Amino acid sequence: MAKQHQRAGTSDVAAGHDTRPRRRPVAAALALALTLGLGGCGGYFSETFQRGYVLPEGALEQIPIGASQDQVLIVLGTPSTVATVSGEAFYYISQRTERPVAFMHEDVKDQRVVAVYFDKNRKVQRLANYGLKDGKIFDFVSQTTQTGGEELGYLRYIFKIVG
Repeated sequence: MAKQHQRAGTSDVAAGHDTRPRRRPVAAALALALTLGLGGCGGYFSETFQRGYVLPEGALEQIPIGASQDQVLIVLGTPSTVATVSGEAFYYISQRTERPVAFMHEDVKDQRVVAVYFDKNRKVQRLANYGLKDGKIFDFVSQTTQTGGEELGYLRYIFKIVG
Protein backbone atom coordinates (compact mmCIF):
# COMPACT_ATOMS: atom_id res chain seq x y z
CA MET A 1 0.00 0.00 0.00
CA ALA A 2 1.16 3.54 -0.63
CA LYS A 3 2.96 5.51 2.00
CA GLN A 4 0.55 6.99 4.47
CA HIS A 5 0.27 10.77 4.52
CA GLN A 6 1.13 12.61 7.67
CA ARG A 7 -1.73 13.11 10.03
CA ALA A 8 -2.97 16.57 10.75
CA GLY A 9 -1.35 18.09 13.81
CA THR A 10 1.90 16.10 13.74
CA SER A 11 5.12 18.00 13.30
CA ASP A 12 7.79 17.60 10.62
CA VAL A 13 10.35 16.81 13.33
CA ALA A 14 8.24 13.94 14.63
CA ALA A 15 7.89 12.68 11.08
CA GLY A 16 11.71 12.72 10.67
CA HIS A 17 11.98 15.73 8.36
CA ASP A 18 14.89 18.22 8.69
CA THR A 19 13.48 21.65 9.47
CA ARG A 20 16.79 23.57 9.58
CA PRO A 21 17.10 26.29 6.95
CA ARG A 22 19.41 25.51 4.06
CA ARG A 23 22.45 27.70 4.88
CA ARG A 24 25.20 26.00 2.93
CA PRO A 25 24.29 27.42 -0.51
CA VAL A 26 23.90 30.92 0.97
CA ALA A 27 27.23 30.68 2.82
CA ALA A 28 28.99 29.40 -0.31
CA ALA A 29 27.56 32.23 -2.41
CA LEU A 30 28.61 34.79 0.20
CA ALA A 31 32.14 33.35 0.39
CA LEU A 32 32.43 33.42 -3.40
CA ALA A 33 31.24 37.03 -3.56
CA LEU A 34 33.73 38.10 -0.87
CA THR A 35 36.58 36.26 -2.58
CA LEU A 36 35.87 37.88 -5.92
CA GLY A 37 35.29 41.31 -4.39
CA LEU A 38 38.42 41.32 -2.25
CA GLY A 39 40.47 39.63 -4.97
CA GLY A 40 40.70 43.02 -6.68
CA CYS A 41 42.68 44.34 -3.73
CA GLY A 42 45.65 42.10 -4.50
CA GLY A 43 48.49 42.68 -6.94
CA TYR A 44 46.91 40.46 -9.57
CA PHE A 45 44.60 43.18 -10.80
CA SER A 46 46.99 46.13 -10.93
CA GLU A 47 46.76 48.42 -13.94
CA THR A 48 49.68 49.75 -15.98
CA PHE A 49 49.31 52.98 -17.95
CA GLN A 50 51.59 54.10 -20.78
CA ARG A 51 51.36 57.79 -21.62
CA GLY A 52 53.07 59.81 -24.27
CA TYR A 53 55.45 58.54 -26.91
CA VAL A 54 56.11 54.79 -27.20
CA LEU A 55 59.57 54.25 -28.71
CA PRO A 56 59.38 51.51 -31.37
CA GLU A 57 61.91 48.68 -31.01
CA GLY A 58 65.12 49.55 -32.88
CA ALA A 59 63.94 53.04 -33.88
CA LEU A 60 67.03 54.88 -32.59
CA GLU A 61 69.29 52.54 -34.58
CA GLN A 62 67.52 53.72 -37.76
CA ILE A 63 68.65 57.30 -37.19
CA PRO A 64 72.36 57.73 -37.93
CA ILE A 65 74.32 60.83 -36.98
CA GLY A 66 73.98 63.23 -39.91
CA ALA A 67 70.41 62.16 -40.78
CA SER A 68 68.01 64.93 -41.76
CA GLN A 69 65.11 66.22 -39.68
CA ASP A 70 62.75 64.74 -42.26
CA GLN A 71 64.27 61.28 -41.74
CA VAL A 72 63.78 61.65 -37.98
CA LEU A 73 60.13 62.63 -38.50
CA ILE A 74 59.58 59.62 -40.76
CA VAL A 75 61.10 57.16 -38.26
CA LEU A 76 59.96 58.64 -34.94
CA GLY A 77 56.95 60.75 -35.94
CA THR A 78 55.97 64.12 -34.54
CA PRO A 79 57.87 65.03 -31.36
CA SER A 80 56.14 65.71 -28.05
CA THR A 81 57.89 69.07 -27.91
CA VAL A 82 60.56 71.01 -29.80
CA ALA A 83 63.22 73.17 -28.17
CA THR A 84 65.57 75.79 -29.51
CA VAL A 85 67.67 76.21 -26.35
CA SER A 86 71.07 75.90 -28.05
CA GLY A 87 70.29 74.66 -31.51
CA GLU A 88 67.14 72.74 -32.33
CA ALA A 89 66.10 69.54 -30.55
CA PHE A 90 63.14 67.16 -30.76
CA TYR A 91 61.90 65.59 -27.53
CA TYR A 92 59.75 62.45 -27.37
CA ILE A 93 58.34 62.11 -23.85
CA SER A 94 56.81 59.02 -22.23
CA GLN A 95 55.79 57.82 -18.80
CA ARG A 96 54.74 54.43 -17.42
CA THR A 97 52.68 54.33 -14.22
CA GLU A 98 51.04 51.56 -12.20
CA ARG A 99 47.99 51.60 -9.98
CA PRO A 100 47.60 48.58 -7.65
CA VAL A 101 43.85 49.04 -7.11
CA ALA A 102 41.30 51.07 -9.07
CA PHE A 103 40.87 53.75 -6.42
CA MET A 104 44.54 54.09 -5.42
CA HIS A 105 47.05 56.72 -6.58
CA GLU A 106 49.26 55.89 -9.58
CA ASP A 107 53.01 55.39 -9.00
CA VAL A 108 55.52 56.46 -11.68
CA LYS A 109 57.56 53.39 -12.65
CA ASP A 110 59.48 54.79 -15.61
CA GLN A 111 59.81 58.15 -17.29
CA ARG A 112 61.79 58.70 -20.50
CA VAL A 113 62.71 61.55 -22.80
CA VAL A 114 64.23 60.63 -26.15
CA ALA A 115 66.12 63.67 -27.42
CA VAL A 116 67.36 64.23 -30.95
CA TYR A 117 69.78 67.16 -31.24
CA PHE A 118 70.36 68.90 -34.57
CA ASP A 119 73.20 71.09 -35.83
CA LYS A 120 72.69 74.40 -37.65
CA ASN A 121 72.16 72.50 -40.94
CA ARG A 122 69.25 70.54 -39.38
CA LYS A 123 71.20 67.28 -39.38
CA VAL A 124 71.28 64.90 -36.40
CA GLN A 125 74.21 65.82 -34.18
CA ARG A 126 73.46 63.57 -31.20
CA LEU A 127 70.82 61.16 -29.82
CA ALA A 128 69.99 60.72 -26.15
CA ASN A 129 67.52 58.56 -24.22
CA TYR A 130 67.07 60.24 -20.83
CA GLY A 131 65.42 58.62 -17.85
CA LEU A 132 65.57 58.75 -14.10
CA LYS A 133 68.30 56.65 -12.48
CA ASP A 134 68.80 57.00 -8.74
CA GLY A 135 66.80 60.24 -8.85
CA LYS A 136 69.12 61.88 -11.41
CA ILE A 137 68.56 62.54 -15.09
CA PHE A 138 70.57 59.84 -16.89
CA ASP A 139 71.31 59.31 -20.59
CA PHE A 140 70.83 55.60 -21.33
CA VAL A 141 72.48 55.91 -24.76
CA SER A 142 75.84 57.36 -23.67
CA GLN A 143 75.56 56.00 -20.08
CA THR A 144 76.26 59.43 -18.60
CA THR A 145 74.65 61.74 -16.07
CA GLN A 146 74.12 65.28 -17.35
CA THR A 147 76.01 68.17 -15.80
CA GLY A 148 74.65 71.70 -15.34
CA GLY A 149 73.68 74.00 -18.16
CA GLU A 150 70.71 75.21 -20.14
CA GLU A 151 69.95 71.76 -21.53
CA LEU A 152 69.85 70.08 -18.10
CA GLY A 153 67.58 72.84 -16.82
CA TYR A 154 65.18 72.20 -19.69
CA LEU A 155 65.25 68.43 -19.09
CA ARG A 156 64.55 68.93 -15.38
CA TYR A 157 61.64 71.14 -16.35
CA ILE A 158 60.24 68.41 -18.64
CA PHE A 159 60.61 65.70 -15.98
CA LYS A 160 58.96 67.94 -13.40
CA ILE A 161 55.98 68.68 -15.65
CA VAL A 162 55.47 65.09 -16.78
CA GLY A 163 56.11 63.51 -13.37
